[in-house]
Amino acid sequence: MESLKEHFLLRPDIHFLNFGSFGATPKPIFEKYQDWQRVLEAEPVQFIAFDGYQYLADSRAVLAKFLNCADKDDLVYVTNPSFAVNMIAKSFPLEAGDEILATDIEYGACDRTWEYYCKKKGATYRRQKINLPIVDKAQFIEDFFKGCNEKTKVIFISHITSATGLILPAAEICAIAKTKGLITIVDGAHVPAHIPLDLSSIQADFYTGACHKWMMAPKGCSFLYATKSVQPICDPMIVSWGYQAAKPSHSNFLDYHQMIGTRDFSAFLTVATCIEFMEQHNWKAVGKKCHEMVLEHAPRFFALFNSKPICPLNSEWIGQMISIPIQTPDPEKLQRTLFLDYKIEVPIMRQGDDVYLRYSINAFNTVEDLDALCNAIKEIQKQGILLK
Repeated sequence: MESLKEHFLLRPDIHFLNFGSFGATPKPIFEKYQDWQRVLEAEPVQFIAFDGYQYLADSRAVLAKFLNCADKDDLVYVTNPSFAVNMIAKSFPLEAGDEILATDIEYGACDRTWEYYCKKKGATYRRQKINLPIVDKAQFIEDFFKGCNEKTKVIFISHITSATGLILPAAEICAIAKTKGLITIVDGAHVPAHIPLDLSSIQADFYTGACHKWMMAPKGCSFLYATKSVQPICDPMIVSWGYQAAKPSHSNFLDYHQMIGTRDFSAFLTVATCIEFMEQHNWKAVGKKCHEMVLEHAPRFFALFNSKPICPLNSEWIGQMISIPIQTPDPEKLQRTLFLDYKIEVPIMRQGDDVYLRYSINAFNTVEDLDALCNAIKEIQKQGILLK
C-alpha cells in the first residue's frame, strides 16, 4: 500500500499505530481549520454571534449527507462523544429501579457517566457479560439480551468498541430494542469514515460519533444525532442564550446545544474539507487496503503473545484496528516503554481484568511500522519484566 504519510503532520520518527484514539489531521484539513480561525479573529463578533450559525448549518448539511441523515437539524456538533453521552444521561428521565442495559466492553468514560447518573437517580447500569471469543452475531445478540428485563428502559451500546476494537451489530440491536419499546443510544465514536454508517437505516434514537477520529477533523469535532421524538429529552449541558432565546430558531435542540457561549467552533467547519480529502484520495480503497493489512498481520501478533483472537477475523467484526490479548503486570509502563524506548505509539488498554494491545492502520502506515512493533515486543519479552 502506498503511504500517504506526507499529507499528515505526524512526527516522522514515530511509528504511529494509534489512529483509533484521537485520529490525525492531514495538512490540507488543518490549513482549512486555521483559515476558519483567522476568519474568527478577523471579526469575532460577527463570527460568533451572527455568521457562525449559518456556517454551522452549512457544515451540518454536508455531514448529514455524508451520514445519510434525512434532516441536518437532527444533528448538533459537540466536542466529543463523551460530552454527547453526558448530555443524554444527565437529563434522561430515569426513575428508581429503572435499568440501562449495556455490554461489559463499553468505553470506560461512558461507563462512568452512566454509573454516576444512575446512582443519583436510583437506577441501575447493567453491564451484560459478553462471552469472548465471540462465536457469531446470533450468539452475541442472544447473550446481550439476556440482560434485558421488565425494568430495562434504555439500550446503550458501542458500534465499535474501544479496548477490544470490535464492530458490534448495532443495527440489529436497535431493531430488536424498537420491538421492545426501548430507547437506543449508540456510541459510534470510531465509526464515521471507518465503516459505512447510514443513520436513516440504523434506527438508533441517539447516535454519537467523532469526526476527529477516522474522518480526520481537528480535535474536538464530534456530533450527536437525535430523532425528533427524543430531542426534548436533552436539556442543555450549559444553560445560556439558547434557553428562552431572544430570537429562537425553529429548533430548541439546536438552540440549547449550539448557543452555549463563547467558543472556537472552527473545527466543526472543517467537515466538508475532510470529506473532500477522502474523495480526492479514494478513501474507500484506502480503507480496504488498511483493513487487509490489519488482518494479514494479525496472526503473527497472536503467535507472538501466545494468545487467540476474540472474534472471527473478518470484516463483520474487525475494521482498521484490532486488539490482541496480552499478559503484562504493568500495561501503562509497557505503553510508555514502547513509546519512549522504541518510538512506537500504540495503546495498551485495560478492559476489566483483561489487557489488550490494539493497533490501528491508516493511510500513512506501512509494514515497517508493524515490523518495528513486532521487533520491540520480542526485545521486551527477552527482558522478562513487562511481558511474558
